[in-house]
Amino acid sequence: MAGIEVAEQIRVQGLVQGVGFRPTVWRLAREIGLRGAVWNDSQGVEIHVCGEQLQIDRFCERLLKEPPPLASIESLDRQPQTHLPDEREFIITDSRSGEVQTGIVPDAATCDACLQDIRDPANRRYRYPFTNCTHCGPRLTLIEGIPYDRANTSMRHFPLCADCEAEYLDPADRRFHAQPNACPVCGPRVWLCNAKGKEIMPSREAEDALHEAHRYLSDGAILAIKGVGGFHLACDATNESAVTRLRERKGRYYKPFALMARDHAVIRNYCEVSEDEAALLSSSAAPIVLLSRTAEARLPENVAPQQTSLGFMLPYSPLHHLLLSGWDSPLVMTSGNRIEEPQCIDNQEAAERLLPLADLFLLHDREITNRVDDSVVRIMDGVPRSLRRARGYAPAPLQLPEGFEQAATLLAMGGELKNTFCLVRQGQAILSQHIGDLENLISYHDYLKNLDLYAALFDHRPARLVADLHPNYRSTQHAKVIAAERDLPLLQVQHHHAHIASVLADNGWPLRAGKVLGIALDGTGYGDDGTVWGGEFLLADYLQYQRLGKLQSIPLPGGSQAILQPWRNVFSHLHHHFGWQQVIQQWGDLEPIAWLNRQPVKVLTGMIEGGVNSPLSSSCGRLFDAVAALLNICRESISYEGQAAIELEAAAQQSTRSTSDGYALQTQVENEMVSLDSAALWPSLLDDLRAGHDRQEIAWRFHLGLAASVCEMATALAHANGVGTVALSGGVFQNKTLFELVINQLESGGFSVLSYRNVPSNDGGLALGQAVIGAARSITTG
Repeated sequence: MAGIEVAEQIRVQGLVQGVGFRPTVWRLAREIGLRGAVWNDSQGVEIHVCGEQLQIDRFCERLLKEPPPLASIESLDRQPQTHLPDEREFIITDSRSGEVQTGIVPDAATCDACLQDIRDPANRRYRYPFTNCTHCGPRLTLIEGIPYDRANTSMRHFPLCADCEAEYLDPADRRFHAQPNACPVCGPRVWLCNAKGKEIMPSREAEDALHEAHRYLSDGAILAIKGVGGFHLACDATNESAVTRLRERKGRYYKPFALMARDHAVIRNYCEVSEDEAALLSSSAAPIVLLSRTAEARLPENVAPQQTSLGFMLPYSPLHHLLLSGWDSPLVMTSGNRIEEPQCIDNQEAAERLLPLADLFLLHDREITNRVDDSVVRIMDGVPRSLRRARGYAPAPLQLPEGFEQAATLLAMGGELKNTFCLVRQGQAILSQHIGDLENLISYHDYLKNLDLYAALFDHRPARLVADLHPNYRSTQHAKVIAAERDLPLLQVQHHHAHIASVLADNGWPLRAGKVLGIALDGTGYGDDGTVWGGEFLLADYLQYQRLGKLQSIPLPGGSQAILQPWRNVFSHLHHHFGWQQVIQQWGDLEPIAWLNRQPVKVLTGMIEGGVNSPLSSSCGRLFDAVAALLNICRESISYEGQAAIELEAAAQQSTRSTSDGYALQTQVENEMVSLDSAALWPSLLDDLRAGHDRQEIAWRFHLGLAASVCEMATALAHANGVGTVALSGGVFQNKTLFELVINQLESGGFSVLSYRNVPSNDGGLALGQAVIGAARSITTG
């Protein structure tokens, strides 16, 4: 005998659109014997269901336990209904519009089922490079509006053929409402062309453009390849001549190239790969993973000069899988751009900007509406740490910690370098994909475009704005323009306070959980005293901070030139502590000091002593530059941000680590501020150079001493202020060696340590910190 029927309205929110959620609802409802309907709307997914109460309970339980692979359920709200639905069975209905409250799913790497399709000669999608389903494929890179339906994506230009439409309309098919669904009959096509735009037809019967591209790569050609979120420049990574030509054409002489390999087995020929690293490589996000290089790695040195690690990723689209098929060695797969520019996304743009760089172009006609770079992740201290958050991760929302439920709707503008921006709404933070350096005009225009895009996608109308304290950041200047135009309040936040707030939010630190000791080590940040900060010890929470300590402030002769020319930093340190004449008298026989003495030291001395273009800086990044320069690592200049520090860490990793005796920094009081003084570092280091110690050992001792000194000072400050939790942030903590030394020593000392995970510790995480500071102020002050 049938039980009594009841009805419920079920509202599901989260990442539930474009992931096969409605077909899963449809399948579960039919299996359990329910009737009703499900549809997408601007808030997520709504379900009207009718059946016995136990059946509905079982349905909800299974829905929470068996969501589609890419779905993320944030809430499932059930409301009893008095009216029973009219449907005699369970159906899927059309999407409905309204105020947007749902999320956008990040682009996802090709699933196993689609891989089987493109590898099966009997399948109609055999070798089709745009194969996808609701479990994989492009999302953010082709979306133009909400709801996430085909009409609101760049796939609207490709009407479905009868077979694809049948899949699209069949709830039992994994391609049901897969918006990028296509096949060779109706979908985008790929072709190979030369630098003049002439299409190159396959040279062998029954082959295609990807076969031909494979052949040219094998012969040493450089290809511009249009992918999912932008163009790559690719060449055979084992061909030293091809890699050299790519570096010369791109003007990128030293920065490591990213690599793509067919599978784990190929990667293991060059790197050590742990189980966790293998899982990261194979995840739906498919990021670039920084891996330790093996001693047996047979790759040209110019793939990653002076590095002990390599950045590898696996193919994440059918196009990449087909291209890498048959390759037993990796391809260089670096961003398709000129140096310091964002990657190209448009065929015409690529033809203009990449023409001098590439020999051939592998193009397709599916429009990339939104530029999205490859993400970069590194496992440090046993945990995956985001270094660049983009494809595969953005724009998935981040749930704000307890206490932020009533935060105001706001927009945080981010920093100047490695820019991201952040929306806050409904207790969530939506961090944009990596945009890049706003000093570049193309990147800045992309920044403005993405601000408009996210405002439309999330129907976001901020009630207030947050920006960095630096008056010359383009993001800050744009915030002031918006604030004036819309009559919105603008909060400007100190750079390093935002760094610490970001790591608090990343770790779910509740709004009212109290203060932490924040250690922010980076290159440059505008201080509230008008000087350059970068080695900070802050007593902080979301609302406020107090600067308890810092690295000793040292002049930067030439200002920004000291960032580009590391030798200026070591000269400044030595002159500051000893005076240049004493340095010459005591260590003038050493090659690095003799080299420095041939530079315009009188001019620099006059600049420093006269305070001319020599701002004081407590930057930890510049301390790394100074030590690197003394060891003849990037002494004259750097060619990319952080190069000297990165190569200094690589040198330390190559040491025998036979000593546990580091070069200690000393604590002193400077203008009523506790600071770490590097005066004792330099004589020890110079004496070791005179004694003939190799630079790898000296680099290791520097890391040891800096870590010990930072921990000693942190311990003293934390105990003096009754704090048991330490938060680590700033770009310097991307240094695996230093990071692991510091976190292990602090944890051994009994501290709880918060560190970055989902959001970069560099300026790519700055916007999240700005956002939660602004949100906290909105809650506590209204």
